[in-house]
Order: sequence, then C-alpha cells, then structure tokens
Amino acid sequence: MTIQTVATTPFAGQRPGTSGLRKKVTEFQQPGYLENFVEAIFLTLGEARGRTLVLGGDGRFFNRNAIQTILRMAAAHKVAKVLVGRGGILSTPAVSCVIRKHGAFGGIVLSASHNPGGPDGDFGIKYNIENGGPAPEKITEAIFAHTQVLTEYRISDAGPVDLDRIGSTRLEEMAVEVIDPVADYAELMGRLFDFDAIRALFGRGFTMRFDGMSAVSGPYAKAIIEGMLGAPAGTVINAEPMEDFGGHHPDPNPVNAAELVALMNGADAPEFGAASDGDGDRNMIVGRNLAVAPSDSLAIIAANATLAPGYRDGIRGIARSMPTSQAADRVAAALGISCFETPTGWKYFGNLLDANLATLCGEESYGTGSNHIREKDGVWAVLFWLNLIAATGKSVNQIVEEHWARFGRNYYSRHDYEAVDAHAADRMMVDLRAKLESLAGQTFGEFRVSQADDFVYTDPVDKSVATRQGIRIIMTDGSRIVLRLSGTGTEGATVRVYLERYEADPSRHNLDTQEALAPLIAIAEQVSELKQRTGRTEPSVIT
Repeated sequence: MTIQTVATTPFAGQRPGTSGLRKKVTEFQQPGYLENFVEAIFLTLGEARGRTLVLGGDGRFFNRNAIQTILRMAAAHKVAKVLVGRGGILSTPAVSCVIRKHGAFGGIVLSASHNPGGPDGDFGIKYNIENGGPAPEKITEAIFAHTQVLTEYRISDAGPVDLDRIGSTRLEEMAVEVIDPVADYAELMGRLFDFDAIRALFGRGFTMRFDGMSAVSGPYAKAIIEGMLGAPAGTVINAEPMEDFGGHHPDPNPVNAAELVALMNGADAPEFGAASDGDGDRNMIVGRNLAVAPSDSLAIIAANATLAPGYRDGIRGIARSMPTSQAADRVAAALGISCFETPTGWKYFGNLLDANLATLCGEESYGTGSNHIREKDGVWAVLFWLNLIAATGKSVNQIVEEHWARFGRNYYSRHDYEAVDAHAADRMMVDLRAKLESLAGQTFGEFRVSQADDFVYTDPVDKSVATRQGIRIIMTDGSRIVLRLSGTGTEGATVRVYLERYEADPSRHNLDTQEALAPLIAIAEQVSELKQRTGRTEPSVIT
C-alpha cells in the first residue's frame, strides 16, 4: 500500500449549499470529481493526525463507492481513525450523535436528503463539524475556494474495506472501525424518552404505522419501535434502505407519502402514522384524517416538552427558520422564553444550541430537532409524539385540536415550483426586491401590508450577518407571504412560496387550508408575477 499524489484540475460549481454539495450521480461519477471535493475538505480542516472522523450515508446509489474513496483519502491525510456505519449506513442524525459521543473532529455525510436516488438520481456530500452540526459558511466557503485551485489530491492505493462486518481493520496507518449504525443513537433516544411508558402503550394494543420510504430511517425505526418498544412486526413498512429508495421520492409529506396518508384516512386506520425521509432527518406526523403541519408539530412538542424525561426541566428557547409559521412563537410567549427566527438551513441553529439559548428547533420542511444533537431528527420527532400520546392518553387529533383551542391555528402551506428556468427565477426575485419599499401600506382586498423586506439575520452569538434570506410580505394582521429560491435541488431553480394566516376563532379551525389561504395565494401571484415569469400555471408540489 502506498500514498499516491494524483494530478487534477478544478471542476466548476463545487460550492456547497445549505446542505452541502448536491449534484446528479453522473456528475459525481466523473473521474476526480468526488476526490477533488474531498481533498478540499481535508485541506480546509488542516492537520488530521491523531483525530477521529465519522463517515456514513443514506445508502443511496454511489454511497458505497464514495465511502471507499473517502476512506483511502482519509488514510492519505493521516486521519487516526474513521468510524463508519455497517454497510456504509448512518442516518444524518446518527452521524451527529456519533460525532458528539466519540469526540470526533467531524464527519462526512453522504446524502442528498429527500432528493430521489438511483443511477439517474441525486447524490450529495457535506461536512459536519465537531459539535455534530453542518459546517458554517466560513468553512464551506473555504472548501469551495480550495476546489477552485486544486492541482492534485492524495489517496491510498489500498484495496476496499469490508463494510459489512462490524469490527476494526487498518488502512495504511489508519484504523477503520465499522460500527452498528443504530446502537449509539438508540442509546441516546432511551435517555430522552420514557420507553417504559411507550412500551406499555404498545402492550395495550396501540397501533401505528411508520413508513421508512425505503430509506435510511427504516433500520432505526425497526430496531427502536419494533425491537426496543415492542410494536408488532410490520409496524414499520418500507424499512429496508434501497439504492433507489424503491422508486419512492423519499420526502415525507402528504404528496410523496400518499400510501401512508391513504392508510390513515381509511376505515381501518391505525391510531398513529409517521414517515421519515432519505437520510432520516425529516419527519411527518399523521393522525386519522389529519396530516400535522410541521410548524404545528414543533409548537406542540414545545408546549408539551416537559412530558418527556429528557426535557422535564423545561426548555430554554425555540428557534425556527424564517419561512416556518409563527405557531411556535405563540408557545414561546406563553412559556416566557425566546423564539429565534433564523434563515433556512439547520446550520443556523448550531450557535443557538451551543450557547444554550434554544432547546428545540424546527423548519417548515418537515424538520424538527433539539439540543440532543446538531441536526434535525426524524425518528426523534416520532418518538417524542409517541411519548406525548403515552403520557396524555390522547390521540394525535385530540392533541392537535386542544393545542389550536389554546393557542389558535396558523393556517400554513408551501407551494413549490420546481425545475424553473434559473434565469427567469432570478430575474423575478430581483424585480420583486425592487418593489419592496413601495409595497408597505398598500391594500390588497382584506389585507394591508405593514412590512415588506428581504430577510436579514444577525446571529446573536457570533454577530455574523446573513442577507437576502427570503422576501417577506407581512400584513397588519400578522399574515405572511414569503418567497425564496431553494438550494436543495439539482436542476434549474426551485421557487418556494410560503403562506400563513392566523385564526383565533375555534369555530374556524376546520377550514380547508388552501381555501383559508386563497386570498394570500392570489396576492402572492399578483405581486410576484410568478406565473407569467416562470410559465407555470400551478405549483409542482403543495404541502
């Protein structure tokens, strides 16, 4: 075995987004493409001698190949030890958990999250820092800078490591430890939640269905929900991770988890439904004939946090991404704690969690989490809901309806326009920004604009500033329209329109969401000229 230095040239477009570098598999398969990006990571991190790295992914196509390459490059950069999940599997939350438990200096996560997989699908790679969270912008920008000027990369010529056998081996001078991908994570969950109470719930005949969407959370749900908590076999469906996710689009929302939603809307529905996404960091909670909005899920968890043993002493604060509904703000006000509004991207929660300013965090895109790790966590959210049901004896629907009765309902929806011409989308946003100053004070039907801006965030911990984080049109009654371009797709641009309207009157809490939001939808289309600019007559996905 020898360390080789391989000549290379830069590839364009290797700037990581909010969730790392995501491209089509075919781009990553280009000779040197993955190697260049990984070399840039190691150059950014500097001296790796004596340090431990965590490595794993969601099992999508190209995952195993990428892991073998990264192991050989880690050995060439003198990493002391790599902890890698058996079969190359580690959910994104589990990577964060393992980094924190074992004192690693970071981890490389191989995933494109909820994006489709397979040979023609997407692949992704990101670096998580020693706190277990996604690398901040100063690191991702440094990685990008290195990708632009690379002339060589270092790699061992060693043969492949057996990823399917738990145990230790050596690659050059580096120890490679293949670990059970579930064990550390399951141990942490057992400390946070009342497993005895949940076990008793299933013992009384409680029924649920967890849809793993043929993605990475399946093994975690099987081991914990069926194994440790005693749910009947078959409670977890689509539990085996597959390279193409079994043809699923592994994004847990009512559109892509239609099989689960149809089951929960049927005559013989289980009492509780849940799903998680490609890399295990997102979740959807479903009651009978009720898909719980992610914003509501965050607010309900916050309002009832002390029912879970790991949060019995209360929570310090809540953080939500700016497009997420203000339901959590109302809970924070009632609890007398802070609610932070951040840009989209889980990395923005890291400083708040590390400084103990926030305990719970959430995004409208089906991501919820807490200070137990530094990523959003799908299985954690499902276990939290199971803990709430076990502690209260109430159904999902009862818990939601009682929450609305106490705090009011924030009608909320996101309209996605996917694979839009990037130039047209950029031009629309530029022209909309130019209108913002004149929008304040204008009246549109029953609504009057109180504020229109492009969201700017100043981190309360390190005082860093993030600009142009989404256009907000805020009405005098608190209703909001938010527009932003998403960085998670791999084709064209994705325009996201977020709509929110608050309703305090319980007699109006059972309206159809799109009907309740119809006036705001019309205003958003009028002000942005979205349909004319993009040529789209309707959203690709409504959630």
